[in-house]
Amino acid sequence: MTDTYVGAIDQGTTGTRFVVFDHDGRVVADAYERHEQHYPEPGWVEHDPEELWANTKAVVTRALADASLDAGQLAALGITNQRETTVVWDAETGDPVHDAIVWQDRRTTDRVEALADAGETDWIRETTGLEPDAYFSATKVEWLLENADAIATDRGDTTDLRDRAAAGDLRFGTVDSWLVYNLTGNHVTDVTNASRTMLFDIEALDWDGDLLDEFGVPESMLPEVRPSADETYYGYTDPDGFLGAAVPVAGALGDQQAALFGQACFDPGTAKNTYGTGSFLLLNTGTDPVESDHGLLTTVAFQQSGEPAQYALEGSIFVTGAAIEWLEDVSLVDDPAETATLARSVDSTDGVYVVPAFTGLGAPHWDGRARGTIVGITRGTRREHIVRATLEAIGYQTRDVAEAMEADSGIEMRSLRVDGGAVKNNFLCQLQADILGTGIARPEVDETTALGAAYAAGLAVGYWESIDELRRNWHVDRDFEPEADSDDVDARYERWHEAVDRASDWAREVRA
Repeated sequence: MTDTYVGAIDQGTTGTRFVVFDHDGRVVADAYERHEQHYPEPGWVEHDPEELWANTKAVVTRALADASLDAGQLAALGITNQRETTVVWDAETGDPVHDAIVWQDRRTTDRVEALADAGETDWIRETTGLEPDAYFSATKVEWLLENADAIATDRGDTTDLRDRAAAGDLRFGTVDSWLVYNLTGNHVTDVTNASRTMLFDIEALDWDGDLLDEFGVPESMLPEVRPSADETYYGYTDPDGFLGAAVPVAGALGDQQAALFGQACFDPGTAKNTYGTGSFLLLNTGTDPVESDHGLLTTVAFQQSGEPAQYALEGSIFVTGAAIEWLEDVSLVDDPAETATLARSVDSTDGVYVVPAFTGLGAPHWDGRARGTIVGITRGTRREHIVRATLEAIGYQTRDVAEAMEADSGIEMRSLRVDGGAVKNNFLCQLQADILGTGIARPEVDETTALGAAYAAGLAVGYWESIDELRRNWHVDRDFEPEADSDDVDARYERWHEAVDRASDWAREVRA
């Protein structure tokens, strides 16, 4: 174990990271590369799949070189990825037929509303655990098959895509499948990513034929579904390829499930929240899926080979870290780190509320037509108030989800494990503890998403023998306990709901 490691590819919304971990779960190598965001229409978001793959090769190569490691020292590779983002590629050439449609993309909102009007919502929710939304992959792949020929790229033939799909000439997958395909040549996904497509029966753990018919997706396009930690492996890297070694690709998890795994939330009742582009609060509910009555998602948390799947309740918040990025985009801050100083410089938001619904509202509201809103501005409003209101919005959105989660599960959340870039902000962590009225635990290793993917792959190849070993690797960097007056917090939280009402249902066409 002293000279072998496990590597994790973490392909996220804004960039790709490769992290190498030792047996104690410590980082020994790390490299990161951003990729371009494409916005061809308002509300549309795309990524270039070839750029994602090129960046993956670049960060793997650079991290190993910087740490003077050889690929042969990797006992296994794990993959974690932005979920729901949809890629379709040519089965023969491997060329994408179109840019990937990103999870944030809202172009299929009309289709989702049509499903609701047709009374399909309950059936889809019962089968998939998901609230029908443009967020998920099903309407994205349907859109590609129907429309990609109209905006064809120069990377391949995109004519008659439905005919080509029916003939078995196309492959569909989330980003994990795209990377596994390029690494190994195999067309595979894991149960957690499959559970985010809105095409997957989460109790049968298989693709659902009725859903495939509803969205016109031929079964031949679909990847094989495997456990998250797969003892039979997804495949091996090509020894003649960029790594120069046959490394087993043995684990994959969607990014939020990977963070749950990396935070050692292996037992029912344990919960984590990841503060990235969006925020995603997951509560482990054990081997039985819990149906939500409060706008949450029921999803597969993880599965080990030969064991039943574990499930989770999830609250998906579309914009949190992206709201901080927006503050920088509009020159309200020069650097995200400045937000804490500015927010501390005022005692309150002075009645200002920011609802960062840039791409709609996720759980528990599910309003695809909500849009970003600032209310309560006066002539005395300064940038400090808007910055503080933006940070408070992150806390309020998390409380929306936490309260729904407690109502669905009957479990009182006594502590929340947090990760993601934003939790380096001590002010935000304390603010979150105050708004939730719950302790916040920040771990020593902040790359928990990559760590979860590494854990899954390492368990599959025997690098780690058991879950208990992984529990012992988890250590707290700092705890944050509630300090604010709870009555004052509750009053401001109620006012937050009024601001949300004003943001809702905004993105509708206005006719004269």
